[in-house]
Amino acid sequence: MIKLKNVSKFYYSKGVIASGFTKVNLEFKIGEFIAITGESGSGKSTLLNVISGLDTYEEGEMYINGQETSHYLEKDWEDYRRKYIGNIYQNFNLINSYTVYQNIELVLILNGLTKKEAKPKVLDLIDKVGLTKFRKTKVSKLSGGQKQRVAIARALAKDVPIIIADEPTGSLDKRSAESIIKLLSELSKDKLVIVVTHNYEQISDYATRKITMHDGKVLEDKKLKEVKYGVAEENHYKNINLFNKLKLGFRNTFNVAPKFILLLIVYLFIVVALMTEYSSFKKSEYESSKSGYNYLFKDLDESRIIVNKKDKSSISEEEINKIASLDNIKHIMKNDSIVDQTFYLSSSDNSYYIDGTPKSIKQLSGKLDVGRMPESDNEIVIVGSKKDYYLGQQYDELMSKTYNIENNSSSLIQDDIKDYKIVGIKYKKDIEDYQYQLYFTEKAIDKFQVQSNESYSTTIVNFLGKNHKINSWEPAYKIVPNNWVPLNEAYITEDYKYECPKENCLNQNINIHISNLYYEDKIDVHVTKYYNSKNISSILELPNYNKEEFDLYNGIIFINPENYNNLYNKDTYQMSVYVKDAHKIAETEKELNKLDYKTLVVKNTLIQPTASVIIRVLKIIVTIILVATLFFITYFVIKLILKSRNIYYTTIRMLGAPKKVARQLLIIELFIVANIAYFAFDLCVYLNHLGTIKNSTLQTINEYLTFNDYGLIYLILVLLSFLISEKYAAKIFKKSVMNSYREEV
Repeated sequence: MIKLKNVSKFYYSKGVIASGFTKVNLEFKIGEFIAITGESGSGKSTLLNVISGLDTYEEGEMYINGQETSHYLEKDWEDYRRKYIGNIYQNFNLINSYTVYQNIELVLILNGLTKKEAKPKVLDLIDKVGLTKFRKTKVSKLSGGQKQRVAIARALAKDVPIIIADEPTGSLDKRSAESIIKLLSELSKDKLVIVVTHNYEQISDYATRKITMHDGKVLEDKKLKEVKYGVAEENHYKNINLFNKLKLGFRNTFNVAPKFILLLIVYLFIVVALMTEYSSFKKSEYESSKSGYNYLFKDLDESRIIVNKKDKSSISEEEINKIASLDNIKHIMKNDSIVDQTFYLSSSDNSYYIDGTPKSIKQLSGKLDVGRMPESDNEIVIVGSKKDYYLGQQYDELMSKTYNIENNSSSLIQDDIKDYKIVGIKYKKDIEDYQYQLYFTEKAIDKFQVQSNESYSTTIVNFLGKNHKINSWEPAYKIVPNNWVPLNEAYITEDYKYECPKENCLNQNINIHISNLYYEDKIDVHVTKYYNSKNISSILELPNYNKEEFDLYNGIIFINPENYNNLYNKDTYQMSVYVKDAHKIAETEKELNKLDYKTLVVKNTLIQPTASVIIRVLKIIVTIILVATLFFITYFVIKLILKSRNIYYTTIRMLGAPKKVARQLLIIELFIVANIAYFAFDLCVYLNHLGTIKNSTLQTINEYLTFNDYGLIYLILVLLSFLISEKYAAKIFKKSVMNSYREEV
């Protein structure tokens, strides 16, 4: 069965070589009950460890059923132990945190039995060693003799051809020892039983062969009884299934409370560190993204998404309503070109000048700090910084004035854009001094929007066969609506008479052609009246007209509002969508993309200063370094916590568990603790979201981390757990079982 030929075992420690045993030549066969004796340090236990496959040998050859083993790798020895070896150890090698039942069950589960299959066998073995009433007792609470019985029962649980016992009766009373020796003797009829003992007299009546060792050498090999040799039958084991791996993983997680609590604290530290660091990084990124600039857009609202169709066709009301029904939509600004203009307010007495971006009053949320909301179309609410001198200290004076409005596309003041009043003020923290937002009624915004459409369109007026391209800064041939002009008619300045045949322009046709990014159109109107400085206010609706301003109007072609709207107030082709939660703007953008819209998140177009880019890169590098540092710190802490688990993992390898299974059990244990820590902290974050827990750090995590971010952090946590378990496993599994057992991790 087993043959040793000139086998030697040496130990290496700190440059010193020590001999375990040298040049041993022995052969062991099925049916033998062999007693190995000798004084302490003679090499008895070392010989058992080599025979068991728990330790390696340096010289000679060991044969198993005639096969050489000098080329064996760790995997081969694992297979050998599972097929052939059952061990009874001098120091028991039990799992102290397990019960008697669990210790014996463990070896069967590791060999592929289910819980149901293992139960009757475990109960029978417990009964054989007289521990039935202690089956639910943790091994740590047993006496030395009781522990020895558990170790014997566990060794007998595996139906293997070789039983190797190192002082199996050392902790038993005489009566119990005799019963155990008798049991081993009975087993030797169809197995090979090798027993190391200091008390040879105790087993002399049963032993069939006696081997005496001294100073690492075989001093005597004496045959005591004739034996009918048998043939070794392998233990046909199965691999442990996933369910049992998980079961052992859960058991190992919770059965040592101090270890579990310490690991949980470490993993909570990892989770909190990852989430707070990542949310802080995201917050910094977010704040940085708002600090950029873009010369194309004036409204740099972080919640703004510009939306149009890929084919540049119009967006119907039904489609707009569908977009408005999306979860994160706060407001929709149709035909949004106005929001990228600057409006200039100048008081009638020229004492105050204010400029800002126009917005709909529907976009304003929260209470005003001063004044009231607009009630008519000429009333304005201003949003700005309280530190601003005008808004913070001069608001009474500011609100007592009337204002004219101009925009950055036209200096021409139309007749009805006068006498605006500031009726409300709201202070905003994250806005710079002297940067204002001007909130108007929806009706006023619609009116401004039509004028804005005009400014963004190219308008060609064909009069008397000549094309005149309109310059919005000049009144010549500029198209302006007026309620007193009939449909399809036009009122022109008397000065144009001199260009007409016989100085008569009446009934002359005027062709107005416009084009812009989305469409082009044209209309025809005919001249029916002239205006001059004397009659202009009587034939046109100009309630705020001042005769001294006639030059600002002279040259305008006045047409009916319906004709004007047919040109400039068409369907919606582009709009701005404002979201409720700017942190979820990417998700809203994806929803819009799924609806086949072309989108542009304005915040993402901002140009960052070079310094900001450098700082961002440095922050990324620092974050990576912190994660790496976190890994090494947690590894060393977890290594210290798991130091006591070294015995557990080497023990299950002694019982036949492959290195792969032991590694998997370690990973499962760490993964369970990692998941508990992760989801426990997630629960705290969720309770903060509900308002149950008030905490600024949790609030930051809620605001800045998305579902994908949580997934990323979870993957990092899983990866860290895997790397830690792999590094730890590599440390304790890199050597033979006995070397791992002897050394502290």
